[in-house]
Amino acid sequence: MLDAPETTRGPVVAALRAELQARRLDAFVLPRYDSHQSEYVAPHDERLAHVTGFTGSAGMAIITMETVAVFVDGRYVVQAANQCPEPLFSQHHLLNDPPEHWLATQSQPGWRIGFDPMHIPPVWYDRFADALQQGELVAVHNNPVDAIWNDQPLPPLGKIEPFPVQFSGKSAQDKINDLTEKMRAKGAAFLVETQPDNIAWLLNVRGADAEFVPAPHSFILIDAEGQTQWFVAAQKLDTDVRDHLPASVQVHATEGFLPTLEAQVAKGKGVLFDPEFCPSAVRFGLEKAGAKLMPLPSVVTAEKAHKNPVELEGMRACHLEDGIALTEFCAWLANEVPHRAKAGQPVTEREAEQSVLGFRRARSGFLGDSFNTISAAAGNAAMCHYATQEDNSVPIPANATYLLDSGGQYDTGTTDATRSFAFGRKRPDGYDRAYTAVFKAFHAIATLRFPEGTQGHHIDAICRRPLWDLGLDYDHGTGHGVGHRLSVHEHPQRIGKPYNPVDLAPGMILTIEPGYYVPEQFGIRIENLFEITRAQDGFMEFSNLTWCPIQTDMLIVDMLTRAERDWLNTYHAQVLDHLGPGLSSSALTWAKAACQPIG
Repeated sequence: MLDAPETTRGPVVAALRAELQARRLDAFVLPRYDSHQSEYVAPHDERLAHVTGFTGSAGMAIITMETVAVFVDGRYVVQAANQCPEPLFSQHHLLNDPPEHWLATQSQPGWRIGFDPMHIPPVWYDRFADALQQGELVAVHNNPVDAIWNDQPLPPLGKIEPFPVQFSGKSAQDKINDLTEKMRAKGAAFLVETQPDNIAWLLNVRGADAEFVPAPHSFILIDAEGQTQWFVAAQKLDTDVRDHLPASVQVHATEGFLPTLEAQVAKGKGVLFDPEFCPSAVRFGLEKAGAKLMPLPSVVTAEKAHKNPVELEGMRACHLEDGIALTEFCAWLANEVPHRAKAGQPVTEREAEQSVLGFRRARSGFLGDSFNTISAAAGNAAMCHYATQEDNSVPIPANATYLLDSGGQYDTGTTDATRSFAFGRKRPDGYDRAYTAVFKAFHAIATLRFPEGTQGHHIDAICRRPLWDLGLDYDHGTGHGVGHRLSVHEHPQRIGKPYNPVDLAPGMILTIEPGYYVPEQFGIRIENLFEITRAQDGFMEFSNLTWCPIQTDMLIVDMLTRAERDWLNTYHAQVLDHLGPGLSSSALTWAKAACQPIG
């Protein structure tokens, strides 16, 4: 049995407060970031989890002498309440109750508010600095959490490997040449890049420093002539990687990054850096050197988002493999849940999670999960990023609803898909109505055509309209970018309510994933990946990548238009065409039944 969160975290919080007092700090801002502002961090960097017990992929805590305020977005509200209970912690919505505003109401004259400048990006620093009316922000270079974390894991040293041109479609030198051309066009003498997936893409390498994201932790400084200084731990490199690098790339120790930045950037020289994702320490160093600050979204991020033909072909190929694995799993699940429940040995969430992993491992080119699988029955599915536990096997009853959100990293790309399931005829009140609305929302945007210059926030409401018509909504984005054997959550493209000034363009890959959630009862989500293509008339369209049956038992057919029924029937026919030859006989039999036309 697990200890209560307040029992396990109370001594940690007390030790941290004592450390803050010793440093004359009245508060400390603790994001779930590492030195690269990563979504997925190495065990060494799980500082937020160590202090609060919160294990989600996005959040922040502000520790004062009176409270620990935990801030999360809509995906994690339920999870944070469970993992960070009162009275030790207080919960806040990251968007509706921003941390900088909360801190401004709590701070007192003379307060010294600490933060680690490697873990706070410049835009966040500015938000806090602008909001604070009293007290001062104090950069702390030796993180106080590290000082009280006695068994903190060591920094990661994952092996780096070359990523061949046959998969990347473009040499690292050609990418550097294109990058420096854009730098010169902007009048920049240098560019700083700190995002692991950007560096992996640029240098055509892959790494293993954090689970799920095959990118090495490192930093890069490039000048306008293309001379590239790569700051990375030498233990991660072997001869193959060094031979793979262009001659313009020089390797240096990670510790030399900030000192080199300050020493080599001449006064008045323009330096590009991404204020959303680089550490504030970078801007502080550039200011110290007298550089001309050029805070702009990373050029590398934009280039990486537009997949080239080789990358796109790789993504299509790995989705066929992934579709076979997912469909084999669906057939297994449909058979096992009712039979095992009847025998008194129900399938568990954890077992289902391991099962889909097993089916993926049988597919060509599979390397590992692309994120922590969400295998959730009944009310657990209402937690958008729920995770199973080894010592807490939750059963999937014969009459349960269930949600699986999972993805894989393959030699040629990255996948992410969600399906919702119901077993038996008895479902929670309102489930079928909501499930039908979620499908209608999915269809509304999957079939959308839009003109050049369209951005994600322009079209988000089109997806939500079928849910809004019923007074329903979901508190997460509609879609996110996906990398090419890189991060499953890729910037800058996304579809959601918040303003995001990025044009959706051909070659971008996004998810479409509307949902609906009732706490402690059920969660519903349908998710496919799509490639943006340009039609002959110049308009953009979404071209499907994900192939797996969408369960139809819960659809209220009378709520569907003929166009929605026809689209689903066509999609299911394509699923059988694409996957049929690769399915086992039992899975093919199940798939043919699951893909029967409706209406």
